[in-house]
Amino acid sequence: METNDEFDNGTTITMSANGPADRLDNQPAILRDPAFGGMLLTQFLGAFNDNLFKQLILLICVDFVGATGRDYQPMAMAVFAIPFILFSGFAGFLSDRTGKRKVVVLCKVAEIVVMLLGMAAFLTGIRDQNLLLNCLFVVLFLMGCQSAFFGPSKYGILPELFRESDLPTANGLIQMTTFLAIIFGMALAGYAKDWFGEHQLWMVSGICMAIATLGTGTSLLIRKTSTAQPDLKFEPRNMAIGRSTVRMLLADHPLLGVLLCSSLFWFTGGVVQQAVNAFGKRQLGYSDSRTSLMAACMGVGISLGCVMAGRLSHHRVNFHLVTLGSWGLVLTLLGVAIVGQLTEPLSSPANGEIKVVESLQSLLIPDRTSEWTIRLLLTGLGFFAGLFIVPLQVFMQARPPEEQKGRMIGAMNLTNWIAILISAGFFGLCNLLFGEKGLTAWPICWTFGCLAVILLPIATLYHPSVDGETGQ
Repeated sequence: METNDEFDNGTTITMSANGPADRLDNQPAILRDPAFGGMLLTQFLGAFNDNLFKQLILLICVDFVGATGRDYQPMAMAVFAIPFILFSGFAGFLSDRTGKRKVVVLCKVAEIVVMLLGMAAFLTGIRDQNLLLNCLFVVLFLMGCQSAFFGPSKYGILPELFRESDLPTANGLIQMTTFLAIIFGMALAGYAKDWFGEHQLWMVSGICMAIATLGTGTSLLIRKTSTAQPDLKFEPRNMAIGRSTVRMLLADHPLLGVLLCSSLFWFTGGVVQQAVNAFGKRQLGYSDSRTSLMAACMGVGISLGCVMAGRLSHHRVNFHLVTLGSWGLVLTLLGVAIVGQLTEPLSSPANGEIKVVESLQSLLIPDRTSEWTIRLLLTGLGFFAGLFIVPLQVFMQARPPEEQKGRMIGAMNLTNWIAILISAGFFGLCNLLFGEKGLTAWPICWTFGCLAVILLPIATLYHPSVDGETGQ
């Protein structure tokens, strides 16, 4: 006997009677399930650490523009992305072969070690800024390795823990808390950099170590699940995308289209994160704290968009949200570019002037109308990003057969991080074209305008039809 779940776009996912839906019938409601609470907290703490540490390094990279004339953000993004490209396929294989809960716990233990190395990097580079940057890039690479192995198990375990009808809610809440973690992590990074100063940033790594330890404890609340394919044999192709996964994607055009759209989303996110830092510090003359709050506004919007997407989905995959989200992204990106063009920069402090660290209360209040407008636009950008990504995420979890879910998430991570690696190169190109030392007279904010043009074909052409195929 088989059961069918029909989605808003007509896509049907078929599951056998002895599949996951039957096994999970007796599970508690998702909001009363300790395993869901453990997963939610583990993901929140991990995302907080990742974004706090990565944003701190990106802000340090922007500081090098004044000394060397070069923004090292693209290099940092590339260093962080490369482990995902190298290991995501193998991580997906490992999650199906050894059990996803085991991989999650081991990854959290590894996070403690990486944060300890981060502390060592800050202490080593106190007197030599070039040495500091090199050490931080090593730590960033190791942090990317840890996250690469965590991703497939983190998302692949959800269909094993919860009923399929609960997946939109689970994804909405997990995405919401993830981006709340991004808000706090990115906002705190700028404030910590201003507050501690360059010689005491090792204390930030100490805080990250404590958070990683707490996250390891919450991961133990996650319920054990059966291993998807304990006899799965390793093949060299498992380091990338396995042969069976490639065949599945080529045979399933809707799934392949969603995978490509997801990659474009993460390309956009990779560019935007670097562009906001350059826009705030280099063009507008904002402090690290104010610049990080601009980035955090996107996290606020994404968390709201993810919750709204979960509510509007009504336990189904609703691709209409993807169309709405893509149009919203185009318009808000264009809006940031235009407002940035019209905004005069703040005057920079004179050399040798003592930098005053603003209070949190003063930071939360924009100092002029243009800053209010930019924050609202970035919040809207995040909101539409949340609407855009949740249906894609749910579809990629629910659509593949059970034995392929982990490897599908591994393939998703691989293609997403190839897109993020490309975003580093794209932002490097934008640095050559825009800004104070660019080949054109346009400011760096027009990076957002370029992204709007790139996303316009998705808004106008990507409309999944009622049979699940992508059409116009």
